[in-house]
Formats: sequence, C-alpha cells, structure tokens
Amino acid sequence: MAEFNLVGTPEPFLHVSLRQGEKIYCESDAMVMMESNLELGGQLRGGLFQSVMRKFTTGESLFQQEIKASFGAGECLLSPNLDGDMQILNIGQQQYVLSDGAFVASTEQVNVKAKVQTNLGGSLFGDNGGFVVMETSGQGQLCISGCGTLMEVEVNPQNGETVIDNGHVVAWDSSLNYSIGMPSSRNRGMLGNLLNSVTSGEGMVLKFQGYGKVIICSRNRNSYITWLASVLNLGQRS
Repeated sequence: MAEFNLVGTPEPFLHVSLRQGEKIYCESDAMVMMESNLELGGQLRGGLFQSVMRKFTTGESLFQQEIKASFGAGECLLSPNLDGDMQILNIGQQQYVLSDGAFVASTEQVNVKAKVQTNLGGSLFGDNGGFVVMETSGQGQLCISGCGTLMEVEVNPQNGETVIDNGHVVAWDSSLNYSIGMPSSRNRGMLGNLLNSVTSGEGMVLKFQGYGKVIICSRNRNSYITWLASVLNLGQRS
C-alpha cells in the first residue's frame, strides 16, 4: 500500500511513496511534483452520480486525479489548493465524515462518497457546508486539509453537547451524532436565536454528541476565500 507522510513546516507537503502497480487518488491540481515512474490521470471515481454530487454540492472537482506507479516505484509531493495545515488519518476500524474541501488524497482502498444529511432544516438558513457531506469507507490512509492550524477536539457526553462553527469543522468520527443549525440559547425561541445569529455574526453551527473527536481549523474557509478575493480585487484596482 502507498505510504503517506507530511514533510516541511509550517504548511507541509504530503509526501507519497508508491511501489510499482500501486496508485492513489487526490483532488484536482493537488500534484506538485512526481517522479518519472509515476503516471498522472483523471477518474470519475465512484461513477458519474458521485462525481456530480462532489462537484455541485461540496465544491470538489468532477474528476479526481489518479497517480499510479506504472513503470516502477516512485515518489510524489501533493498540496491542498488553499494554504493551511494537513493531517493523515488511518481509515479502517475508524471511519470519518469530511466537510467541504477537506479531501486531499487517499490510498487506493479508501472510498470517499457524498451523502445527503438527514437534518436539512438548518442547512437551508445558511451557506456554510450545505446539506451534503463526504463519508469514508474501506481501509488505508486519507489526507485532509484545513485553513490555518488543525486541532482535535474530544467530544464526551459528560461535557454535554459540543457546538462548533460549521466553517471551522474539517472532519469528525463517523460514530458521533451531529446536527446542523443556528447558535441557540435556552432563553430564546427560534426567532430569537435567528436574530442572535444575524446580530452576532455567527453562521451555522454543528452540534456533536457522543464519544469521539472533531478536527477543526483555525480559519473559516469561506470567510478566508471571501477575504482573499477582496484583497486580490483591491490589488488589481491599484
């Protein structure tokens, strides 16, 4: 099986070692460097339906890149589209749910499929995260990324419900129960919570229960993209 390692700081590369015949899948434009024994191609992985779901609901590319060691062993370097940290997850006994744009690469036996959330109510009020997430299955390694620094938050029923801004959530254990909605208060009704969400500037939040971990990032991806676009527009005008 191909081997993943992170190299460099503070924003690392994903270093991948492949033996002849092995292959990996990665997000479009993730490849930075590869040796001549490796071959680069594109795949509608999971079929047309799954590819279209990834493209139009989570922002992932229609085609995923496939890097295969066709002519012998080789190595390659990958990086995410936006600056930030990465983390390698071992898939098998533990499976994960991924937020929009978190996927970087996976080994051949790991599958990542789009799934419609059963709780649609909260997603209709905001544009952070939509109503589709990505779920892993299979066995191997998976690399994810997030804007800024990544950190793991432990969820424990003894601490009650864990509430995290949707734009800062990168991935979480599939064993956790979760719902999407507005920041809430016990002293406010639905209208009060909606007004509080607007006036406080907070968007949608994910509410987690159970035992497990949530991987979060220090920057809100959507807010960062909006800020970056405004800076680039100002630069062009000047």
